[in-house]
Amino acid sequence: MNTSKMNGSIMSFVGVLLTLAVLLLSSNGVFVIAADGEAADGAEAADTTATPEEEKGKDMEDMTNRKLAREAPKDDFDVKSHFDWGTYYDPKSIFCGDYDCYGILGFDFESFNNEKPTTKIITKRYRALSRHWHPDKSKHKDAKNRFVKIARAYEVLTKDETRKEYDMLRYNQEAYYKKYGSNVMFTFAPKSDTMVVLCFVLLLINGFAYFAQYNKWNKVCERLSKAATEDWNPSQGGTSESKDLRNQAIDILNGVKETEKSMNGDKKVLTSNGTSTNKKKTMKLTNKEKKQQLDDELRPIITKLAYENEDFGAGFHKPTWKDLVILQLAVFPYHFLFMAAWQVKYWMRRIQKKDLSEDEKNVLTERAVGKVIWEFASDKDKETMVGRELWNLSKFKEWNEEREFAKLSKSEQKQYKAMLKHQKANKQN
Repeated sequence: MNTSKMNGSIMSFVGVLLTLAVLLLSSNGVFVIAADGEAADGAEAADTTATPEEEKGKDMEDMTNRKLAREAPKDDFDVKSHFDWGTYYDPKSIFCGDYDCYGILGFDFESFNNEKPTTKIITKRYRALSRHWHPDKSKHKDAKNRFVKIARAYEVLTKDETRKEYDMLRYNQEAYYKKYGSNVMFTFAPKSDTMVVLCFVLLLINGFAYFAQYNKWNKVCERLSKAATEDWNPSQGGTSESKDLRNQAIDILNGVKETEKSMNGDKKVLTSNGTSTNKKKTMKLTNKEKKQQLDDELRPIITKLAYENEDFGAGFHKPTWKDLVILQLAVFPYHFLFMAAWQVKYWMRRIQKKDLSEDEKNVLTERAVGKVIWEFASDKDKETMVGRELWNLSKFKEWNEEREFAKLSKSEQKQYKAMLKHQKANKQN
């Protein structure tokens, strides 16, 4: 019994050793177990079909193929000469703005056909361009902007969702502004330098102000010369200035006549009313013809004298550098603060029930009659207007009626007085 058990144990141990030996030998390719004689013959036939040289050639070919598969495709892209970024309809700057994301990275969308650049080649282009245009390395003035655009193009083209949408909207602008708004068609992108535009606007405003002031002064010169030449009375719009100008022109003309008289013995001398004296008998002229002749002789002298006056007061002056808009804007705060301080002081004095000062009377009178009338008035007229207290509405109306009455002719004044008398009589009845 013990002998049979011992023999069984030894056989089991030997079987295990043989199994391990077979596994070790088969793993190294030295020994093959055949189930029967035909399998063993087939194995021997297979071993004899390929020589060692053929096996070596196959191994070299497989290694070459694997090496080529690992190599990246050749890219002859030149970073330094790439400046054409193409264009794209993207007014909202959802993708790369005015530029083509593909164009930024050096790709031509029209040449893709069915083969588009892979993420690997896109990444390679991005790295090369970002290194070249990095603000810390490039001294180009647009380096920072280009670097940002390159990063944005890489972001758009390496995300499947954004790249798909970008390709789809490329030739479908209607879909673009349906999604991002139709108002994108009217966006404004300023191209001009702000300082240049500002200087141009200021120059235009100053030119307009100059010609407006010149036209204002020129109209006064024309009206004054016409009133002096035609000898207008107050009802026609004549003033003391036009009378003085006409008399001055007559004095000049008489001086010219005196000079001519001394040279050729002519005794003709003009008077203020246009009549003349002459020792020699000449053809008689009517008073109207004499006045017309005198007006024609006085016209060039009066015109010259009128235009020699560069400042008529009340803002009617020939334009100077002081009329520049920039200067006017600079001094406006001063004038505004001065008038505001005066007005506050005036209200405070009214609250305190103090009498009006001389300065307050002058300012109030000027406001009532207007700056033009006040400036053209003589010192005596100003004193009279202040004495009449024209800042009171009732007194101002009375003064204004008197001025309008003075402009009427004598016959019109008689008619006006008769009308007032008739109105007064109707009221009493």
